[in-house]
Amino acid sequence: MNLLPDEKSRIIEMAWEDRTPFEAIALQFNMQETQVIKFMRSHLKPSSFKLWRKRVSGRATKHNKLRSKDVLRAYCSTQYKQRG
Repeated sequence: MNLLPDEKSRIIEMAWEDRTPFEAIALQFNMQETQVIKFMRSHLKPSSFKLWRKRVSGRATKHNKLRSKDVLRAYCSTQYKQRG
């Protein structure tokens, strides 16, 4: 997979975000969960990868099927607030 640096950065950012499901990454970048895991393993330091895996393992918000029906967006309501 030939990705631009900005695309690689966005995949890493989306993978770290709690509310961004793997399905959103698949839709935008055509990468399934197992491919995202391999990607993260190869683009993060080993300690960062272990922290990330611990963080996302079993997290319901990382999978659309496990999400609460009340979650209607892929980010926290305060994540993109305008700064005044």
